[in-house]
Amino acid sequence: MPRRSLLFSPGDQPELMRKAPGAGADTIVFDLEDAVAPDAKDVGREAVHEVITDPEFDPGCEVGVRVNPDPALAAADLDVVVDDDARLDAVMLAKADSRASVETLVGLLDERGATEVPVIALCESAAGVLHAEEIAAHPRVSAVAFGAEDLSADIGATRTEEGTEVLYAREHVVLAAAAADVAAIDTVFTDFGDSAGLAADTEFALELGYDGKMCIHPAQVPIVNDAFTPEAERVAWARKVLEAAADAESEDVGVFEVDGEMVDAPLVAQAELVRERARVAGIW
Repeated sequence: MPRRSLLFSPGDQPELMRKAPGAGADTIVFDLEDAVAPDAKDVGREAVHEVITDPEFDPGCEVGVRVNPDPALAAADLDVVVDDDARLDAVMLAKADSRASVETLVGLLDERGATEVPVIALCESAAGVLHAEEIAAHPRVSAVAFGAEDLSADIGATRTEEGTEVLYAREHVVLAAAAADVAAIDTVFTDFGDSAGLAADTEFALELGYDGKMCIHPAQVPIVNDAFTPEAERVAWARKVLEAAADAESEDVGVFEVDGEMVDAPLVAQAELVRERARVAGIW
């Protein structure tokens, strides 16, 4: 499913978790990893459980939980949050560094009966980026996300405004996602007070091929959603292309013309992506 925006909410702050859906994100992720101090993990787990099992909790969006990369901690996370009464649409694996790390998480989910819950794999280390292709190809992975901040710390890079120090990794993850036909979610923009900077960074992520972006503050969500929502002219173009493609298919024609533009399979695929994003935004 398309995820234009993925908003993190600290797993040990119930009030913020309950407010998170109001930001309008396509996905909210209750964070039991970095957002929760080591000595507060149990408090966080219980808080997340309380929210996602509350019958009155009706978020209107996808709900996920980010679990810790250490298998023992992840098991403890899942012991509490996996519940027959829980609203749990996905689990994000922090610091996914190999296919084996995904297999371990999937095994933990299956042991607890969560056999249909998909995994969002967060590639945010050197190993994770280099193994992104095998991670994305795992059948339970529905999306891969790129984490620039942790990657920079892992490799000793200095973060810059231009982001050239993580550009190769950023491109590698989106290629891995495309090869596996899963969604690619871009890194967070840490300066949540810089709306213009966020808009520019999100636009660049869109140009790279990302399907969405992670957010760390509710105010970032509308900006990110807007960037990944096709403009009216683009939607109109996609409608014409797809209508013409349907006619061409019935006539067994591979290449056809729309408003003076020659259209073939790659452009049809672009039009289908526009349609998918427009549907998420409610404009198709």
